[in-house]
Amino acid sequence: QVQLVESGGDLVQAGGSLRLSCAASGRIQSLNSMGWYRQAPGKQREFIAGSVTAGLTNYADSVKGRFAFSRDNAKKTVYLQMNSLKPEDTGVYYCNRIGNPFSWGQGTQVTVSS
Repeated sequence: QVQLVESGGDLVQAGGSLRLSCAASGRIQSLNSMGWYRQAPGKQREFIAGSVTAGLTNYADSVKGRFAFSRDNAKKTVYLQMNSLKPEDTGVYYCNRIGNPFSWGQGTQVTVSS
């Protein structure tokens, strides 16, 4: 089994920055095909950013130019650098494998105040 633990969420003002981390443990060999997802209040979980192929990262239009995905294979950790945060970025953020997800972690809450 694979366990995913997200952290780094906080309450920030609009325009601020946060860096989220997601540590993977258990039977996981690589961090290929990992991504970040967001579930805003009252909405379905949506894909935000991720990378299937090394060197190629995809972003949702709503976060392009503001968020940056990265990973450290040695630490089995993926990151999401979030800049210029907006109130609409508020939600619970999760990481998971793209296409064939593991069990979801508990997520980390990001709240952006206006």
